[in-house]
Amino acid sequence: MSTMHPSERELSLAPRAASDEDEALDDSPNGSLGPTGRPKRHIPEPPLLNGHGPAKVLALCNQKGGVGKTTSTINLGAALTEFGRRVLIVDFDPQGALSVGLGIPAHQLERTIYNVIIDRSVTASDAVIRTGVENMDLLPSNIDLSAAEVQLVAEVGREHTLVRALRPVIDYYDYILIDCQPSLGLLTVNALAAADGVLIPLECEFFSLRGVALLIDTIEKVRERLNPKLEITGILATMFDPRTLHSREVIARVVERFEDIVFDSVINRTVRFPETTVAGAPITVWAPRSAGAKAYRQLAREVIAREVAMAR
Repeated sequence: MSTMHPSERELSLAPRAASDEDEALDDSPNGSLGPTGRPKRHIPEPPLLNGHGPAKVLALCNQKGGVGKTTSTINLGAALTEFGRRVLIVDFDPQGALSVGLGIPAHQLERTIYNVIIDRSVTASDAVIRTGVENMDLLPSNIDLSAAEVQLVAEVGREHTLVRALRPVIDYYDYILIDCQPSLGLLTVNALAAADGVLIPLECEFFSLRGVALLIDTIEKVRERLNPKLEITGILATMFDPRTLHSREVIARVVERFEDIVFDSVINRTVRFPETTVAGAPITVWAPRSAGAKAYRQLAREVIAREVAMAR
């Protein structure tokens, strides 16, 4: 396991530091109804852990790009660590946005997830990098991963390649979050075959709604043919703008269609998220008192609560 030092990071231009005044402006007023239009529900405090592992594997998946998969992977992972969870985030997109979002120059790395799944002599532990967030590690990616789909076509059991790659580290973490590429190709199928649950980030606009049915159909096929334990952990509304009728109508439609599968937590549009990408840090670190940070902490509580409920 290696550590990237700040001097090795390729993003050197950082935005101005967040101030209390800026963060206060992000806070939304309290009311009896949450942003989903449902009454706010109490989410219990996450239970303390006596030890770590085996990990719950969640794939953050949506074939539409730009819906907040990478942002949610980074910030949910960081928020889970605040509740004592040990987290591994897996960049499974050849664009390497997850790695870049944490300030890691992935194109300079000798070992990435590509090497782990293609070269059996390379283990996940060999490629894992410690991030600047305590108890959150990264299995990075870069453009090399784009060749994996072609190389895996001839492999026996190619859909379970990621399962085999992650198996040695399952017992070390409490959560493994997989940031999927915006497609339903072989890499995404691998992620779904390795996952216990799917978290679907859904942008609050009507074009996003159209693709959800296709994604759920793919999830059902993977469950039937490859991974019987696969469940939909939840749908996360992202890029929500409470000032627009359009956003409110979309979220109402999503709640009407999917009911309790939709998380109560909603991620609003904010300038903070682009800033965190440049800063190479999660919003829980960059602007810890912001509404965005609070939303991801609430999401982490919901994710843990749903896991506890399913385990009973």
